[in-house]
Amino acid sequence: MSERACFLLHLRPELVDEYLQAHEHVWPEVLEALGRSGWRNYSLFLRAEDGLVVGYCEADDFEAASAAMEREEVSARWEASVQRFFLPAPGPGDRPRERLVEYFHLA
Repeated sequence: MSERACFLLHLRPELVDEYLQAHEHVWPEVLEALGRSGWRNYSLFLRAEDGLVVGYCEADDFEAASAAMEREEVSARWEASVQRFFLPAPGPGDRPRERLVEYFHLA
């Protein structure tokens, strides 16, 4: 069974346009790594006025797929290239990605 995952990211509002431009040409190696890691049906949604990004993907096990992606060499390079677009995590040790809990689903 596939697990659905939804998460929030917070962009620097002044860099939203540049962030969108970066995603017009996601590196093919990143896309291949996402597939190898088990990410499927991956989408990003934006509320441009304040830089809120909502991510959604499906995986057999989202935590395992995320860990597999973190082990991909290209992931570290991609993250380094886009890191400046994001607001810092709220507290020490916090991840910049905030996962949401699914409480209802209509199939």
